[in-house]
Amino acid sequence: MSTAKRDTYTPETLLSVAVQVFIERGYDGTSMEHLSRAAGISKSSIYHHVAGKEELLRRAVSRALDGLFEILDEEHARVGSAAGRLEYVVRRMVEVLMAELPYVTLLLRVRGNTGTERWALERRREFDHRVAALLKDAAAEGDVRADVEVRLATRLVFGMINSIVEWYRPDGRDGRDGTGEREVVDAVARLVFGGLRKAS
Repeated sequence: MSTAKRDTYTPETLLSVAVQVFIERGYDGTSMEHLSRAAGISKSSIYHHVAGKEELLRRAVSRALDGLFEILDEEHARVGSAAGRLEYVVRRMVEVLMAELPYVTLLLRVRGNTGTERWALERRREFDHRVAALLKDAAAEGDVRADVEVRLATRLVFGMINSIVEWYRPDGRDGRDGTGEREVVDAVARLVFGGLRKAS
């Protein structure tokens, strides 16, 4: 991993480096010494900006969570049929995941071992419930099939979307044939709603 130079060090640089180290080593396996070495700054410089590694974790997962919750406040997520709003939310979830890939990756790997991790898991559950409610409303309106239980359908949709963090690399390092963000968004929407929409 490349390290940040002292003369370009900022709190945002530190956060970016910390996220990469947390992903590579696991949050529990990361020490302040690891963060100091990766960022190319002293531990005291890190403590000048944050109380410790848990604050970095909270800032990182907050960035991912804020991006997801902001989707639910967007006009197309609030206005129109439940199925239309659900499709909009699913598309935007994929876009946020790809735009904030390292932060969402870290969010998906927290296990609840610290107060911050438990808080993040609770916020994720809240987001999941709100999306599940949209799916339930779409089923009640008759726009999506009712023969698949809502909680199961929600888990399957989230499973497909969340799996993107395991293979998508915006710089193409994964050997893909140049699949772009729009293609991924469209493919997820086609697969999800091809399976969810009620047969005409």
